[in-house]
Amino acid sequence: MSSTGSGCKVLVIDDSNTIRRSAEIFLKQGNHEVMLAEDGFDALSKIAEFHPNIIFCDILMPRLDGYQTCAIIKKNVNFSSVPVVMLSSKDGVFDKARGRMVGSQDYLTKPFTKDQLLQAVRQFGSSNQGVL
Repeated sequence: MSSTGSGCKVLVIDDSNTIRRSAEIFLKQGNHEVMLAEDGFDALSKIAEFHPNIIFCDILMPRLDGYQTCAIIKKNVNFSSVPVVMLSSKDGVFDKARGRMVGSQDYLTKPFTKDQLLQAVRQFGSSNQGVL
């Protein structure tokens, strides 16, 4: 679907419109295809149709938090190999450890920079291209 060749399909899950939009701008500048979701339920319905190469997931969200969302993604045989990078405004050791326990690959503290976001896509997203 993406004809840019170098781009990944990236899903950004965050209840903050500001965070979603800034992530979308940064990722599109890196020639990536972007899908946005405002919470875990929204994301779960979009994953099946979008087949992302990497997912960025906020931790603190209403209804279904980032840990629950990541755990559901990782338990689904079709999407368990998709890298998930947690996003949080807290830079806590506990949060990072809990993220790892539910299967996340990495952790970015908000506000993140364009370089941090694109580096995470380079590091985790490219190895997952063509899996689905």
